Amino acid sequence: MQTVKMVVTGPFSAGKTQFIQSVSEIDVVATERKISSDEERSVKNATTVAMDFGRITVDQDLVLYLFGTPGQKRFDFMWEILSEGMLGFIVMVDSTRPETFREARSILETFRAYAPTPFVVADNKQDMDDAWDLEDMGHALRLDKHTKLLPC
Repeated sequence: MQTVKMVVTGPFSAGKTQFIQSVSEIDVVATERKISSDEERSVKNATTVAMDFGRITVDQDLVLYLFGTPGQKRFDFMWEILSEGMLGFIVMVDSTRPETFREARSILETFRAYAPTPFVVADNKQDMDDAWDLEDMGHALRLDKHTKLLPC
């Protein structure tokens, strides 16, 4: 059986932990802690401080291991550690929070520098009324036409 390491990354509160919890066949190993910053606590109560871990069995020959990164900048030292050995990555972006798009682009460039692996961009919260559409998201994130942009 082949195992593949995928990293799920993106800005704070983009939906990384929820994504892994939604697709993992095992209980997710999470390192969430209460948020100490008043500004960030207004967005959510807890945040990932090290990583999230989940697993998807694709078939009898292939298992995906999902490693979720912390989104807060103060924990970005974990990004390079978690990227070691990855065969691809997913950048989660909250499509209702344009103030995070620049950071999402920066995270994308950082992970591309870690390893020349395939990646996709997942535009989260596409079901919300104030979500940016995929075409506008692609422009805002300065993605080339070959980058796969997935609605979530």
